[in-house]
Amino acid sequence: MSAGRLIVCPTPIGNLEDVTLRVLAALREADIVACEDTRRTRVLLDRYGVGGKLVSYHEHNERQRAGELVARMREGAVVALVSDAGTPLVSDPGFVLVQACVAAGLAVEVLPGPSAALAALVASALPADRWRFVGFLPRKKGELQATFAGPETLVAFESPKRVAASLQVLAALDPERPVAVARELTKLHEEVVRGTAAELAPRYADEAPRGEVALVVGGAPTVADEIGPALEAVRRLVEAGAKPRPAASVVADLTGVPANRLYRALTAE
Repeated sequence: MSAGRLIVCPTPIGNLEDVTLRVLAALREADIVACEDTRRTRVLLDRYGVGGKLVSYHEHNERQRAGELVARMREGAVVALVSDAGTPLVSDPGFVLVQACVAAGLAVEVLPGPSAALAALVASALPADRWRFVGFLPRKKGELQATFAGPETLVAFESPKRVAASLQVLAALDPERPVAVARELTKLHEEVVRGTAAELAPRYADEAPRGEVALVVGGAPTVADEIGPALEAVRRLVEAGAKPRPAASVVADLTGVPANRLYRALTAE
């Protein structure tokens, strides 16, 4: 019997009408549908009259179930992998199964579809040319500060109860950093709130948001962004014949930007 294959199927993150025609076709074709919660997936399948055998595949049984599913695919079965919402593997189970299929030489087909991370990024109105997804934000303050330090737009999931605390850490680092709090995307009470970290931290300290939340944070300013005008002044003095250190000291006295910082930035160019 010819080998089967795995089809990775994104499912709606809220509105069931967001399922794609290709995903529905794959679910109808599949001999087995591996899903986080069989009850939630059954709601989607029933909505569109899709039958099929459902088996649970979640973080607590990934390794055992992956072996079983690979064995079935070797026998010719087509397995559709879904998570409760969105794209499997993106902060959801599935990595172990995909890795096992690749190791076994089985075909893996990935279908495009809904993603809360992408929806939040676009809705944020923040730069999307360079961005980074980190899953759920870390809880330790030092790790959280390091996460916010990247120069690219940051997309993350966060517990509603921790939104205020995370924004307070960001506001202490950079009160003017732009932020978008996207909640309940594609659902009835969808909301996207945009503002600075200093504006949004107290808002959510007074009342935590309800529902599923995605945070989008503007990239951290680079050294050139922060001290650009001062650094340009030092550069012009040096081009006019001044030595770098004295030039940095003069500009530091005029602007308040530390001379050592200006000198390091100049010599790093």
